[in-house]
Amino acid sequence: MLKNKKTLIALLLIPQYFFIKLLSNNPEFVEAYYSNGLYPFISKIFRYVLGWLPFSFGDFIYAFAIIYAVRWLFKNRKRLRKDTKRWLVDVGAVLSIFYFAFHLLWGLNYYRLPLHKNLKLNHDYTTEQLVVVTKKLIEKSNAYHLKITGNDTVRVAVPYRKPEIFKRTQNGYDHLKETFPHLEYHPKSVKKSLFSYPLTYMGFSGYLNPLTNEAQVDGLIPVYKFPTTTAHEIAHQLGYAAENEANFIGFLATINNDDIYFKYSGYTFGLRFCLNEIYRRDEALYETIVADVNIGILKNYEEVRLFWEAHQNPTEPLFKLFYGNFLKVNNQSKGMESYNYVVALLVNYFEDATL
Repeated sequence: MLKNKKTLIALLLIPQYFFIKLLSNNPEFVEAYYSNGLYPFISKIFRYVLGWLPFSFGDFIYAFAIIYAVRWLFKNRKRLRKDTKRWLVDVGAVLSIFYFAFHLLWGLNYYRLPLHKNLKLNHDYTTEQLVVVTKKLIEKSNAYHLKITGNDTVRVAVPYRKPEIFKRTQNGYDHLKETFPHLEYHPKSVKKSLFSYPLTYMGFSGYLNPLTNEAQVDGLIPVYKFPTTTAHEIAHQLGYAAENEANFIGFLATINNDDIYFKYSGYTFGLRFCLNEIYRRDEALYETIVADVNIGILKNYEEVRLFWEAHQNPTEPLFKLFYGNFLKVNNQSKGMESYNYVVALLVNYFEDATL
């Protein structure tokens, strides 16, 4: 009887796959009935239940799952050779359950309407438009940098401990919900990852656990990056699965924060994306424009670059390749490159607006 149930569960993976494909072609339906219907209730329930814990419950689940999987593989290594069919049924049943849970609890957000359509923005832009917004970002970044340091060559050192940054991030979302009510963030559930060391060496600064809805931030990254990374992961938590959209919302949440260090982190975060895009398009133009950026800001960029360079290892490209393919499977055709498409949102949103 148990064997038949496992076989049935494993076979359910097939209709699940086609059902998800069907939903992926109907983003209006997903937007209305899942992302703005069922999902907000699911997210809030998990945040109420687990948000008060000072540690990541989801990371414990991952650790237990890894240990159990290794133990199961070791115990069943002989059966793999003798009874391959039954072994495949067991694995298929587990994958089927995870596939169902992943999409029900969070993953269907990959198939919602693109944010630029909700905001009625164009998705294309010219280099001239990019330059206009980049200069606005340079002006704001330089201004906040000078307010903090009083010297355009000094790197900004954020004076807060990381748990305090988690608390202060709420303020930006409180202001943001006045313009975008669906971005109301309560209760909170943001935590440092228990796997910060392996996360760093994999090249990632944070992630959302889709099974427990806990936002995880790498506890080792420079404090300067903590405000935008935290706001980015909260955006995922609020149902914006696409990386470019989470970056854009994270940018908005930090520049709308009352705290000057958050504003600085947010504006320089958006500026870095725009500068990188200008460099990709025209290196000579980049050299001209970056000359207007305060040296202290460039030192903050260098601080982050040196941090990641210090943790580079031969396995990082493999993890990036795996995650890039994961994004492509989940409706982000450009994979890891989709992170850079935040520029399209920035340019079209702020070209005619006051930053």
